[in-house]
Amino acid sequence: MQPLHIILLIVGYFTVLILISYITGKSANNKTFFKANNSSPWYLVAFGMIGASLSGVTFISVPGWVEAQSMSYMQMVLGYVIGYAVIGLVLLPLYYRLNLTSIYTYLEDRFGKYSYKTGASFFLLSRTIGAAFRLFLVANVLQLLLFDAYGIPFWVTVTITILLIWLYTFKGGIKTIVWTDTLQTLFMLIAVGVCIYTISDELQISNIFSYITDNKLSKTFFFDNIKTGDYFWKRFLAGAFVAIVMTGLDQDMMQKNLTCRNLKDAQKNMFWFTIVLVIVNFFFLALGVLLTDYAQKNGIDAHKDQLFPIIATKGTLGLATAIFFLLGLIAAAYSSADSALTSLTTSFSIDILEIDKNKDQVEQEKTRKKIHIIFSFILIATILIFKYFIADESVIAKIFTFANYTYGPLLGLYAFGLFTKLKVKDKFVPLICISSPFITFLVNFLCLKHFNFDFGFALLILNGAITFIGLLFLKKSKNL
Repeated sequence: MQPLHIILLIVGYFTVLILISYITGKSANNKTFFKANNSSPWYLVAFGMIGASLSGVTFISVPGWVEAQSMSYMQMVLGYVIGYAVIGLVLLPLYYRLNLTSIYTYLEDRFGKYSYKTGASFFLLSRTIGAAFRLFLVANVLQLLLFDAYGIPFWVTVTITILLIWLYTFKGGIKTIVWTDTLQTLFMLIAVGVCIYTISDELQISNIFSYITDNKLSKTFFFDNIKTGDYFWKRFLAGAFVAIVMTGLDQDMMQKNLTCRNLKDAQKNMFWFTIVLVIVNFFFLALGVLLTDYAQKNGIDAHKDQLFPIIATKGTLGLATAIFFLLGLIAAAYSSADSALTSLTTSFSIDILEIDKNKDQVEQEKTRKKIHIIFSFILIATILIFKYFIADESVIAKIFTFANYTYGPLLGLYAFGLFTKLKVKDKFVPLICISSPFITFLVNFLCLKHFNFDFGFALLILNGAITFIGLLFLKKSKNL
């Protein structure tokens, strides 16, 4: 794949996104940026959320997991179904009843200002690290395939990447993203379909479903050893809680749902989103089976995150496959990153600065635009720290994993708020929420060391439970 092909692809891709931004950003204001004037068609939101959920990390990593873990990830995907049901039946009605712009406003109503600021801060930290990590991976791929050939340094690649995101989101915000995410999800799914077709053709597979079913890598359910991370109930329950926290308690994902016309539309969106997401994840895993077999039969030494990129861009699958792979990767990464930048701007503006309480609309917009620019620079700085100061990709991956720890306190806070009627000593809530991830890490370390027990993805549940228990110690007595 020649650099010229990549340049033409990127230019064409972003020309379309900027055109969408121009159309959707006309007469835009803060209400448009934050909630799309509550006018988004539910089916567009549902489809676009697929791309936002399946980031560039998922696009590359899920197929690469199959060689070592078979299709065990599907256990977690099935757990998502339960989690999304809770979101649709419990959380969405709450958010619409309170008419929220930022979902963390609920914490102020339920507990107080300290809890509110703590919840929003955990989201800001986690989403900043997560978005930067996803963009770091894509920027590395673009650097290798394109910018190195022209002697362009990595920091320029990153700056251009963030600038392009800012360019098509700065005016229309979430309204623009609802439409761009729909297009980007379509590109991503086409890319997966093309890759599955070309590899199946190369392997001369007549019936792909029979091939996957009969393959030794298609094993999905693991009930053998409760101590391992792939044990069914660990993965299934973790999937349910991951969905609740990383979608239902995440401003990024919920901001799209809150742009629907009403609660009924938002629930329809969540229902269809769930069905499509399960199917799409299955196809990613099926692609992983095909990629693994293709690599083994052709003597390609590529594993994990390198498997898909190397086969798609340097194998014998042709130029079309390479182009669609890169298009899918860019689409998956940007559909996650653009909404992250918008949600970070929203949360900081509403939750930290509380600009919605300022009656001067012009001043509100000026502040929001400044915050949008500031978070663009923060993302650039975080990516460059990953590249130049940490450098070790295994360490960076651990940082990304650690970011998931920050969702545990949110789980504990919301669970305590929804399932108890207890009041807490609000000013001590930050102490509990900050301590919980460290206690979780220590418990997991000791269990691995002394009992060879791996919590795996269930760490999120443990983290939330520790936060919940900590809040019990902060409950106010009835006479206060």
